Amino acid sequence: MTGATGAADAARASGRVDPLALESQICFALSVASRSVVAAYRPVLEPLGLTHPQYLVMLALWEREPLALRDLAGLLRLDPGTLSPLVKRLEAQGLVTRRRSADDERALSIELTPAGAGLRAEAESIPGRMMQRLGVTRGELELLHRTMSKLIAAASEG
Repeated sequence: MTGATGAADAARASGRVDPLALESQICFALSVASRSVVAAYRPVLEPLGLTHPQYLVMLALWEREPLALRDLAGLLRLDPGTLSPLVKRLEAQGLVTRRRSADDERALSIELTPAGAGLRAEAESIPGRMMQRLGVTRGELELLHRTMSKLIAAASEG
């Protein structure tokens, strides 16, 4: 028996909860949940020709466009250097355009093309399909969203 395994076994035998048990760690649950949910989106987004990160970009643009690349990065909490290749791929697919701002040549404005705007109608069924696919109700998702938002805010403070 190794020291770590022995400590975990002793904690279980005594009825105590091991504070370092992998299964009880919020970071582990969040990591696994994130990968699992993103994977569940894959077959739903495939017919639209979108990856999950591209879908997030499109959601932001459907909500409020045009957006400066810097503002879009802020909304998605991504580094502009990470976001730029995503936007370039969406542009290559004919869903968005990238233009230099008339007000500031350094700023890049991202806008939907008619095809990108039209894709919104197809995407409107995705939230309901995902609720069904994940076996959750709207109320459960709203509670989860509030809890996740609280965690994000707390983690961002520290």
